[in-house]
Formats: sequence, structure tokens, C-alpha cells
Amino acid sequence: MTFARPTRRSVVAAAGALLLAPRAFAHHGWSSFDQTRPIYLSGRAVAVQWRNPHVEFDLETDAEPKLPGDLGARVLPAQTAPVDGPALLKAAQLPTRRDRRWHIELAPLFRINAWGLPEIKVGDAVELLGFTFVGERGDAVLRAEYVWVGGKAYGMRSSPA
Repeated sequence: MTFARPTRRSVVAAAGALLLAPRAFAHHGWSSFDQTRPIYLSGRAVAVQWRNPHVEFDLETDAEPKLPGDLGARVLPAQTAPVDGPALLKAAQLPTRRDRRWHIELAPLFRINAWGLPEIKVGDAVELLGFTFVGERGDAVLRAEYVWVGGKAYGMRSSPA
């Protein structure tokens, strides 16, 4: 059996596909997150990647996590996606897992800029409401629906209404 010698073009294409594969595999959509169970986290940013495809940071959570007494009554910004924010606030709960460090995924930069969310820096206090994996399996990852920085709420799923 003989094989055709690969062309330079096919080698470059294969190498490019291999380089992009881990990034595509690592990026996941909403389907792996439990959107019926909103999770509340608060703490300080300890590592920030302010870039596309979406902003990410690591959060060192508060030592004694608790739901704020005013969480269910907080005013949320109107956004273009049909999100029932008040219902999410009322259903919010703390995670059952006790990880002190969570990886947070925010929206793409164009959406962050539309909301006017100030750039989060290491040491900044941040509150979040979002979703983690079904059954809290796997890594401690939260896909944010709402972010509070400096007491102001920002939506993540769509643009401001």
C-alpha cells in the first residue's frame, strides 16, 4: 500500500486545526449549565482575562458565604433577552460545594462594553448570580447572568434594552 505525500497546504491546514481544537473544545455553551438553579457568589477577583471570546476571571469567594438579605429585592437592568431576573433573584442559592476559588465566565467584550461594565481588576469586590454545571459536577465554574460591581448590576445575556 502506498500513500500520497502530503502537500504543504494540507500540513498547514492540519496543524491549524490541531491548534484550534483545544480552544474550541474548552469553550462551551449554555447547555451544560443548570439554568434552573441560580447560584450566588461574592468575593474578590484574583486573576482576570479581559479579552474575547468572553471575559473570564477567577473569584476568591468570601470565607463565610451568605445570601444578601436584599438580593430578592434588587433592581436589575432591562436587557434585550427575555430573562426573568426577579425570579432568578428569588430562587438564588449558595452552591453546595465549598470551593473557595471559582472560575467566572462573563459575556463577550462587545456586550460588556455595551453595558458599560468597568474593567474588573485583581482585588475588586464582585457579586454574581449565574449558573454552574448540572449537579455542580466538574470544575467550579460559574457562567454569570448578573454581575454587581460597585453596587451596580449589569446583565450578561444580552444588550441593554
